[in-house]
Amino acid sequence: MTAEPVIDTQQGPTAEAPATVRASLSPSRAADFKTCPLLYRFRSIDRLPERPTVEQVRGTLVHAVLERLFDLPAGARTPESAGDLVAPQWDRLVTEQPELATLFAEGDTAAVEGFLRSAAALLEGYFAVEDPRRLEPAEREALISAVVDDELLIRGYLDRLDVAPDGALRVVDYKTGGAPREAFEARALFQLKFYALVLWRTRGVVPRVLRLLYLKDAEVCDYSPDAEELLRFERTVVALWQAIEQATARQDFRPRPSRLCDWCSHQALCPSFGGTPPPFPVAGPADPLTDARSRPAAPGADE
Repeated sequence: MTAEPVIDTQQGPTAEAPATVRASLSPSRAADFKTCPLLYRFRSIDRLPERPTVEQVRGTLVHAVLERLFDLPAGARTPESAGDLVAPQWDRLVTEQPELATLFAEGDTAAVEGFLRSAAALLEGYFAVEDPRRLEPAEREALISAVVDDELLIRGYLDRLDVAPDGALRVVDYKTGGAPREAFEARALFQLKFYALVLWRTRGVVPRVLRLLYLKDAEVCDYSPDAEELLRFERTVVALWQAIEQATARQDFRPRPSRLCDWCSHQALCPSFGGTPPPFPVAGPADPLTDARSRPAAPGADE
């Protein structure tokens, strides 16, 4: 697809919410609650810190490179140019987030170099499934938002939005992990349906394609939603938020053990692992735009 300008009249991240809005929800936090209500509490209510993993930071770096790649003239978007962006983008990320440097032992240049090579290898997977010289994205790392059910603001950041000459939309999401099994693919599509709902409600167009690019395996997963499906999905999102509100009112967020527990940072506080959650936070003044980390802590953190 080639791109045409897209006018987004939705509010930016610092804009005031409509007077009717009582809460905000992102696809990451919604997925947290679906996966494990206690994980949602730890992240969105307790706001417990999480040390990023090497895999998550690698995802952040690859996303940054792919975003910058499209700043180059079309003919210059080659594998070699992408590889040349890896080290400068890593330097930029470390400058902006010095804590990332602590992922590696001080002076361990071999570990850093190996990390950068692993990021470059994922970029090879990208070029195996797309030719960026033929693309002109309409938007990259763009915040989009919409109000549903008159009270809930849903929003998130798109990796990329392509717009065809006929106005058709394609939402593209980069995944630096391997292509998942069906259950995990459903989680990834949940995120893209979230974006599709926002685009439909704000622009009146149902995206023609929701595309997942799995860079590690060089695989593409395309899905085409329709308006009826997005209407059902909207009801699901509203019902999910209502469940979150009920759990908050009862201060009752229970763990839901699964294989994903292996990657959880909060096992020491989880009853399923013999831990005890901290006291439930005392409620402060309500902020309808506050959905803790409405943008994921790092692109690729959900890989």
